[in-house]
Amino acid sequence: MTNAKRKSRKKFVWLGLILCIGIGVGAFFYFRKREVVITVQTEKVTRRNITELVIANGKIQPVIQVVINPEVSGEITELPVKEGQPVQKGDLLVKIKPDNYQAARNSAEASYRSIVAAKALAQANLTKAELELKRAKGLSESKLISESQLLDAQTSYDVMKASYETSIHQVEQAVATRAKAEDDLSKTTIYSPMSGIVTKLKSQRGERVVGTALMAGTEIMTVADLGEMEARVDIGEVDVVLIQTGQVTRLEVDAFRDRKFSGVVTEIANSSKTSGGSPPSGGGGGGQSQQEATKFEVKIRVQEKEMFRPGMSVTAVIETRYRTNVLAVPIQSVTTRVPKTKDESAKPSAGGNVVRAAVETKKGNDKKEKPIEVLFALEGDHVKVVPVKRGISDEGFVEITEGVTEDAEVISGGYKAINRELEDGKHVKVGPPDEKPEKDEKK
Repeated sequence: MTNAKRKSRKKFVWLGLILCIGIGVGAFFYFRKREVVITVQTEKVTRRNITELVIANGKIQPVIQVVINPEVSGEITELPVKEGQPVQKGDLLVKIKPDNYQAARNSAEASYRSIVAAKALAQANLTKAELELKRAKGLSESKLISESQLLDAQTSYDVMKASYETSIHQVEQAVATRAKAEDDLSKTTIYSPMSGIVTKLKSQRGERVVGTALMAGTEIMTVADLGEMEARVDIGEVDVVLIQTGQVTRLEVDAFRDRKFSGVVTEIANSSKTSGGSPPSGGGGGGQSQQEATKFEVKIRVQEKEMFRPGMSVTAVIETRYRTNVLAVPIQSVTTRVPKTKDESAKPSAGGNVVRAAVETKKGNDKKEKPIEVLFALEGDHVKVVPVKRGISDEGFVEITEGVTEDAEVISGGYKAINRELEDGKHVKVGPPDEKPEKDEKK
């Protein structure tokens, strides 16, 4: 009886063990079948010609324009031009009330004449003192006058000589004062310094304007030559090092939607537009302001003649570098991953991954590796991570200088798969992109 019970127990143990193994094997194959297969799109590595482009926004402005500011203050009595009116060099633009400056000029003229008369009087007195001195010297030699009388004559001559020299300097000063008064009077009338068009008129007849010779006064108007126009665009510090004078540019002006214009880079700013300004205040907004400040102005001469108006919005597409017959892949195919650490590489994994997503690396890793650029090559029903080195890129493709061969099939979509989901060894299938809305995917 005891032996029968023992045999029965062994039988149940073996049956239980076989059952557990069967359940485990079934669960393994069941969950393996349930592995998510990612739908992707592919494209082959081909040779292309790639032109690197820098895109920037700005405004159309005249190459030559002059802002008219008065150098004297007063009331505008004549303003014979209107905004948009063509003018020729030497045409009257503004006349400021000259009464005060005319009076100052007349006063300076009167002072000049008075000082010239004083100079003539001093010269006559000097001549008289010189004759008196000669006579005193003769009488002194004949012992007819005393030494003190000769000394008086010498002193009188010296005084008259100094007075005459002073009058000479006073005349020079009076000439300068008169010249300044005449110059101020002449500045009450402003003539056009160039031929062009009045593109901006800010003052009206009867208004008072302020002006000095040391600083810019009230802005009255702007005269510009609209025959030569240029685009002034702002380019960030990363791209400005690629810009050189003479580079060909394609310009798109918002006002001429169906036309494209050609241009040539003529000038590149040496410093950012806000260099030397006060630093941004503390806080979250300060860093953004400082980042926005790193813009450099680039001037592009427009080749075509058109009725541009100053201030029109323009988009410039500048050709910086060019490569011919190079290996290229779609620009979205290249992404970044962070290599696994030695500890993580030692751990067993289903796909034998050599790289992993950068987002996962940042979680719980004290020592962060630098991300590398990779793309995913299709090998049968799975993908392989391929580290690459990239060159220049255009609007759709990027040059690959190292890591791939021609005609290799690489993953080109979708965006979510390339940037987050794909890993080395991941099973995929090639199919059309999933057109389900994001809301449905989230559900």
